[in-house]
Amino acid sequence: MPYIHGGDIYRNRVSMDFSVNVNPLGIPQTVKRAVQEAIEDCGRYPDITTEKLLLAVGKMHGVPTEHLLLGNGASEILMAVVHGLLPSKTVIPVPSFYGYEYAAGAANGEIVYYSVKEEDNFCLSKDLYAVLTTDVKLLFLANPGNPTGNLIGKAALKRILSHCQAQGIYVVIDECFIEFCSGDNSVISEIDNFSNLILVRAFTKIFSIPGIRLGYLVCSNQEILRKISRHLPEWNLSCFAHAAGCACALETDYARRTAAFIRAERHLLAEGLAQSGCKVYPSEANFVLCYSQEPLYERLLERGILIRDCRNFRGLCEGFYRIAVKGREENEKLLRVLQEIKS
Repeated sequence: MPYIHGGDIYRNRVSMDFSVNVNPLGIPQTVKRAVQEAIEDCGRYPDITTEKLLLAVGKMHGVPTEHLLLGNGASEILMAVVHGLLPSKTVIPVPSFYGYEYAAGAANGEIVYYSVKEEDNFCLSKDLYAVLTTDVKLLFLANPGNPTGNLIGKAALKRILSHCQAQGIYVVIDECFIEFCSGDNSVISEIDNFSNLILVRAFTKIFSIPGIRLGYLVCSNQEILRKISRHLPEWNLSCFAHAAGCACALETDYARRTAAFIRAERHLLAEGLAQSGCKVYPSEANFVLCYSQEPLYERLLERGILIRDCRNFRGLCEGFYRIAVKGREENEKLLRVLQEIKS
């Protein structure tokens, strides 16, 4: 499989990586200490029931542990969902995260790509309902979207969930970036109201621990949870993931501080990109999507700065770039280099 994600620092000379969207505030100190202390646990198997971590995640969100499944990152969970449900027909709005397409392809079913329009700032429109017919078994949605960064309002999501429930369609909502958004945008509070809702989240982005690989699924439908869990391996979480997750679950203030920090830095970054001649699309996430006629990926990489070239996102083309929101110093340096490139 060709490498189509961000973060390829291993084959490029990179001093600043704006291609991956992790928390610029870094790993919380409590999480670092927990991971370091977990070295002492490497000589024995982790708890196969993951009881302590399930309790921590359940308490963090106020959901029963029976509604939770833990995975080696959201990617493992997405693949388990598809193998568990074996959908004959899946709908994926595009542009969106390639992981949905990659997972859906494992079921050998039909994939329908619903294209959102640039003139609508890549937001969903009512014509989505036209493709959500009774022969569809699975719908993937990201909130906020990736690479677009736009949010689907909670009321709109509830309407989609109600329609899909009536049609017999399961809905996977990826909320891996939701903590970066200001306000109450998650539908986790609706988990008991929709038996077709499969919510996927991760510690990866908000706690800046992509190397640990830790995600989780929330669903009230026990039959579906059993089907999905059969496609997750035993001991799929290391002792480091257990320790990191338990520590992360206590860092709710850190997540709130992050949202405020991102809001201010995203505004600065978006304004600067627009002033440098880029077309910038509205975003509520910790990244922005922009368009430039200049070959920004190549020109910035020459300066040791890596951004995400989005030409291989289905529904986008050459000239689209996704740029992560980082700290003030790095954001300002990127904008200075852009001005030099454009001058």
